[in-house]
Amino acid sequence: MDIKQLKAFVAIADTETFTAGARRLNITQAAISMQIRHLEDELGLPLFTRTPRKVILTEVGEALLVRARRILREHEAALAETAELAGAEHGRLRIGSASATFSSSELPEILKSLRKDFPKSEVTVFSGTSEKLIEKITHGELDVAFVSLPVSNTNVQTELMFSDEVAVIVHPSHPKAGENVISAAALAKENLILGEKGGNTRRMIDEFFSELGLRPNIVMELSRQSAINRMVENEMGVGIAGIRAVRQQVDDGTLSALRIEGAELHWDLGVARLRGGYLSPIARAFMEVCKSTFDKKQ
Repeated sequence: MDIKQLKAFVAIADTETFTAGARRLNITQAAISMQIRHLEDELGLPLFTRTPRKVILTEVGEALLVRARRILREHEAALAETAELAGAEHGRLRIGSASATFSSSELPEILKSLRKDFPKSEVTVFSGTSEKLIEKITHGELDVAFVSLPVSNTNVQTELMFSDEVAVIVHPSHPKAGENVISAAALAKENLILGEKGGNTRRMIDEFFSELGLRPNIVMELSRQSAINRMVENEMGVGIAGIRAVRQQVDDGTLSALRIEGAELHWDLGVARLRGGYLSPIARAFMEVCKSTFDKKQ
């Protein structure tokens, strides 16, 4: 049993097919099949039940998966600690971001500052919903991730970086634009353009309407806040955004922001990482730069 075999096993367990598992590891299906065959031969028991559309973990496979994840996390930590001995200039940092706005504004500034102290580091950035990024952290595929808070997974710890009041954004010609406030009932009747499901912000908005017994009229679901803003600017509907995030557009007169009457909704951005996991020098430096960057914006 070796690390490559365990990586192959976990990849297939996560993706539920040999093809997708091989794609994740960037190897051929024949190669990943051989890794699993050798692992099953060594154990003397099957790890998967093959069906036409997917594979299902056997009882033995379910038991091994828990230990395999733990072994791979320890393996990653050992590599990181060893790399630390190679010198402060080196290091690897895998970052996730659920916020396209953050990725295009603060993140480049943070990475530029980080590069000064770690010029030979390997830094990669991935995007996705908060839910997907948390999953990647628990699977050892990311070191840190910027996600919407709160996070319910007890294996992940978070630190608040930024908080923004959630507001309604409308075109300046909208009848409500000059009123500065809109009721929840009136908002539910608007042509709403919201973010895609899977993120905490969308979940918060859905729960807000649900608690009031309102069924919102959602006409679009988009993955990028910038896309929502553009749709509103072109009078295609009404959106939701953080007040600070659209301050420039409001100042420029391309958008108007309204508060929701009687509601105190906030979008909180935090950095998530594996609870109790090894925090490498480059990861520690990254956290410090993040705190400094966001402190300036408060």
